[in-house]
Amino acid sequence: MKINLPLIALLCFTVTIATSQNKIPKKKQAIITSVEKHKADLIKISDEIWSLAETAFEENQSSQLLADYAEEQGFMVQRGVAEIPTAFVATYGSGKPVISVLGEFDALPGLSQKAESSKNPIDVGEPGHGCGHNLFGSASLGAAIAIKELIKSGKIKGTVKFFGTPSEEKYFGKIWMVRAGLWDDVDVNISWHPADEIKADVQSSLALVDFKIEFFGQAAHASADPWNGRSASDALELYTTGINYYREHVKPTVRMHYHIQDGGQVVNVVPDYSRLWMRVRDTKRSGMMPVYEQAVKMAEGAAIMANVDYKVSLISGIYEVLVNREGGKIMQNNLELLGSIKYTEEEISFGKKIQEATGKAEVGMDSTIKPLLETKDHPGGGSTDVGDVSWNVANINLGVTTAPKDTPWHSWAVVACGGMSIGHKGMTYASKAMAMTMLDLFENPELVKKVKAEYIQRKGDEVYKAFVPDGPPPIHVN
Repeated sequence: MKINLPLIALLCFTVTIATSQNKIPKKKQAIITSVEKHKADLIKISDEIWSLAETAFEENQSSQLLADYAEEQGFMVQRGVAEIPTAFVATYGSGKPVISVLGEFDALPGLSQKAESSKNPIDVGEPGHGCGHNLFGSASLGAAIAIKELIKSGKIKGTVKFFGTPSEEKYFGKIWMVRAGLWDDVDVNISWHPADEIKADVQSSLALVDFKIEFFGQAAHASADPWNGRSASDALELYTTGINYYREHVKPTVRMHYHIQDGGQVVNVVPDYSRLWMRVRDTKRSGMMPVYEQAVKMAEGAAIMANVDYKVSLISGIYEVLVNREGGKIMQNNLELLGSIKYTEEEISFGKKIQEATGKAEVGMDSTIKPLLETKDHPGGGSTDVGDVSWNVANINLGVTTAPKDTPWHSWAVVACGGMSIGHKGMTYASKAMAMTMLDLFENPELVKKVKAEYIQRKGDEVYKAFVPDGPPPIHVN
């Protein structure tokens, strides 16, 4: 008897795929089908946002692309919410539960890059999506659409909301959206972020405060009569010197960094004006605030020493993320159901070239499903205004691979991956994982109760207060 080995191999492969699909419940299979159906449109939107690379509060076309597509899919869209022209809410359905998903779409200055594995800007000095937010907004909208289709078909009941949230990288637009009460009726919120691995994210972030320090002196000729001048630049240097000495005397969890925006214009004039953009962070807002208050006091000291006037202006401040492990467990189950992302040889090669160019080990892509880790009391990392959302509604976080392992974030390398198939695969995967998690919440009221109960317990007696100046968002502030 002649055995056809290729045929047997093909049959075994087919059986394996069928068995794998049978493990996924029908409604979750419907979610996967929905995301695949809209995938071409979602990639097109993501790539257009990638090309536009619009920065904080200027994401006019990017916001419109997402809002228009949501409207085409049957969502009711409210534009210009919270006094922010590029913020919007897309809603479908009625009644409880109300489950929302976040979408970001702002780029970072100075990171223009082609979708290539070596550094090669499209336009030198122009912005680029070095945090993958072109993928962020598109994936979240894809998840919302998949849920909307289940609601429309009568398979689930409730309300889904997609929040278009601008200016995450600079002014933290979600703070003003929270202040406007946009999550007041939401039961659970879902969020994700592009990353170099796949995990249900149960780690917090760093609380942060952004503030501006200005010094005002007296101009004079730097050579002919410098004694008639009072140097705002001297005050700035004295201040940064003080900050750098202060670094030794703060806890290891604290981060302080600054950017000199104006140190004087020409060398032969004693400068009468200087300006510094300052940030203070810590793993807890309670630890951040005393450092911030001391940094504000130091501005007065620098002004006294330079004999100039000064002004400190709050820009904004954000909370650390309030972790929700019950939500993380739900997300973890769905990640394990989906399995890892598969890459072509070309994509793996692209990833290794990125790693070579950025001085990292050339290990390629990592899309294995990470286990649900223990939550650390003092994690490292960055800050996000998702934190403010998480102090107002139970929030579930996800990270999905969109760039090679150990890729430097906020860099040209992330921009490159976000404009090609590696980013696209992570984006569609995130859509499926979030929508499947949302489905669990729609179908099981007990899960919603557990997630909300943990949120209440972790929040405790803390009374949330938006850490921004009175008045409208700084839409037109440079």
